[in-house]
Amino acid sequence: MKYGFADRVRYFDSSAVRDILKVVNKGDVISFAGGLPDEGLFPVDAVEKAFSKAIRSGNKALQYAETEGVMALRKQLAGRMSKKGIQRKAKDVLVTSGSQQAIDLFSRVMFNPGDVILTENPTYLAALQVFASYETQVIPVDSDVDGMIESDLEEKIKQHHPKCIYVVPTFSNPDGKVWSQARRDMLMKLAERYHVVIMEDDPYGDIQFDPASMPKSLAAMDTSNQYVVYTSTISKTVVPAMRIGWITGPHQIIRLIAQAKQAADLHTNSISQHALSHLLNDYDLDQHIETIRETYKGRMEIMKRRLDNANIEGLTYLEPKGGMFFWVTLPERYDPQALLEIAVAAGVAFVPGQPFYVGSKKRHTLRLNFTNATPDLIEEGMDRLVKVLKSV
Repeated sequence: MKYGFADRVRYFDSSAVRDILKVVNKGDVISFAGGLPDEGLFPVDAVEKAFSKAIRSGNKALQYAETEGVMALRKQLAGRMSKKGIQRKAKDVLVTSGSQQAIDLFSRVMFNPGDVILTENPTYLAALQVFASYETQVIPVDSDVDGMIESDLEEKIKQHHPKCIYVVPTFSNPDGKVWSQARRDMLMKLAERYHVVIMEDDPYGDIQFDPASMPKSLAAMDTSNQYVVYTSTISKTVVPAMRIGWITGPHQIIRLIAQAKQAADLHTNSISQHALSHLLNDYDLDQHIETIRETYKGRMEIMKRRLDNANIEGLTYLEPKGGMFFWVTLPERYDPQALLEIAVAAGVAFVPGQPFYVGSKKRHTLRLNFTNATPDLIEEGMDRLVKVLKSV
């Protein structure tokens, strides 16, 4: 039968990362492909106790909840953000089914077909999928290791009149960089001058290897709460399966997102919200995050040593100051897409860089995840990868 699908489905595309994971999860493949936290670090006992307490505390955890989220949890999330200098009222915090839903709901209320979004290049693949599904026009802004370049950003704001600037300024996915404070100041200045909304996506901000050196969050800089919509998640610091993210920003935007969420799923999973609230009350999450930081920093350093010792002329990378990824640039003779097939056959996987780019595709980059493999597997997997690189 021929089905009459909506026109918008022509903009849907499968995630390159998810497609790769289907392949590498079979057989003896060491995967650096997914953006996965280490299951061995999940606070299993604390999560089990939190869910048990949620159930024992009465039937409210099993009932429908407010669309915006359980108020006790929203207050706790507002409190945690305040430690980062982000001063937002609980009523302007909306709990979502992961930060991915936050990006989708924000897009649903903000973008018409043809609206322009400015992004870094490369940028988060799944955000690009969302923006494409709403038939937007994504325009890349020239960037370097410190963030967007002012002259190109201002020129494109003037030329394209964007509805939004989407950024992951802290340990960005895929390239793991941290915007300098000067570039953050510049972005805020231009957003205010030209009245453009910024979406700050911050899933990795807590995984800081040197917290003392971190610049301010854009949301913390937006003291008037007019320009920055901020989203984050517990998926990288507690467990992904709870599917708890949140979004905060200008009251008018959050109010419309709440209405869009009513149409999408009524509310985020109630029992997970109540359990997370108990977890935040009873468990030392900050100490847990410190353990994550130390563990992931050690794994990053192991991968870095293997890259340093590869002795491949022209191979470069940006050393992560946090987050979950190395972004590697290879000599131009390499085609990472073709290289992936050879690597998987040799028992190691990565993500080619091409899907993360808007417009012109740089074909000689790749992303490596260092958080989901043990130190021994990182060493073995990197030995396999270097051997493949030297064989082609």
